[in-house]
Amino acid sequence: MSGRAVRHSNVVPPSASDREQVEKRWRKQILQQSAVLNETCSKLEGLSAAWVPRDPLPECGESNSGRHPADMNHTKGGLVIFTANSHPSSRELGKRISERLGVELGKVQVYQEANRETRVQIQESVRGKDVFVIQTVSKDVNTTIMEMLIMVYACRTSCARSITGVLPYFPYSKQCKMRKRGSIVSKLIASMMCKAGLTHLITMDLHQKEIQGFFNIPVDNLRASPFLLQYIQEEIPDYRNAVIVAKSPASAKRAQSFAERLRLGIAVIHGEAQDAESDQVDGRHSPPTVKTTGAIHPSMEIPLLIPKEKPPITVVGDVGGRIAIIVDDIIDDVDSFVAAAETLKERGAYKIYVMATHGLLSSEAPRFIEESAIDEVVVTNTIPHELQKLQCPKIKTVDISMILSEAIRRIHNGESMSYLFRNIGVDD
Repeated sequence: MSGRAVRHSNVVPPSASDREQVEKRWRKQILQQSAVLNETCSKLEGLSAAWVPRDPLPECGESNSGRHPADMNHTKGGLVIFTANSHPSSRELGKRISERLGVELGKVQVYQEANRETRVQIQESVRGKDVFVIQTVSKDVNTTIMEMLIMVYACRTSCARSITGVLPYFPYSKQCKMRKRGSIVSKLIASMMCKAGLTHLITMDLHQKEIQGFFNIPVDNLRASPFLLQYIQEEIPDYRNAVIVAKSPASAKRAQSFAERLRLGIAVIHGEAQDAESDQVDGRHSPPTVKTTGAIHPSMEIPLLIPKEKPPITVVGDVGGRIAIIVDDIIDDVDSFVAAAETLKERGAYKIYVMATHGLLSSEAPRFIEESAIDEVVVTNTIPHELQKLQCPKIKTVDISMILSEAIRRIHNGESMSYLFRNIGVDD
């Protein structure tokens, strides 16, 4: 043992209260350092990390990670839904969509002035937000288009992050081909919408799928056939004894699609009176009535196309003793549908349904349907037709707001749209 003396320390150990105060100071310092570290990491992450999808609705926030510095002011945008129609009945679809998404409709005023000019006043901020403009076609289709264009342009000048048009029925879709000395009006409407500031378009069952090529923005052409097929299976008794009918060879592909999915037979009506969309009225098939050879060499003659002749009306397929379901994309002038129903009755069909996506039902269509052999007309609510339903109880409505709201949710959250196009082929 060392001879060195051992000194006893007089230091008093800290009390419990002193230890608690020291621990509190340490915790405070650690929290401050952690906050500084997290802030630094978030800044670095914002410069290099990949884009992160936004949270599901109704929390519509978005992180700043993966954004270009020029787009930083757009990352906090939410979801705003406007209805661009001044008619009360046309705003019903927008209300259904907003209820399904759990958001309120945006505050906007759309009205007609005394001189019939359209005025739009947005009453809330849309800066840096994803704006969806829902527009249904009313009776005045030209006013409908102007309301859409003015509202889109107003959102664009108000610095909206993106502007998506939800147009379930695309107006002027029948005028998508050149007719004599006319014009392709669908191309004009598409160019006007893109010029106004539209960045995306959601529509449903375009009259011709090629209309998508008229736009230089993404176009999602949704399908209403799943809802109509479900209606057939659940609301038509003994639908297994039905046959899908195409009222003209032009709609045979749609009828074939329905028949294959329901495992039913198909029938095609051939020989009906040609409508305004037949190739016979195309300018390329309208040679002059008087043959002139002054402009060419006398020995040369341009062969003329043989004119078409309407064959007698025939039904290709058996409809005797069965339920006939006529399918088409648009039902507007019902003369052709009424004539097809009479032909099917003569061939032995005991019940006749008409299924269409867009129910324009113009002019005296409800009265003609009520007086015809048609038992029921089923259309979707892409176009408001409450007045027509009061005039004709045969008209039934299928709600398609579910697929439109899901499309809006997926676009806003940056999710894939392929889920909404499952089992849809090129010809569907």
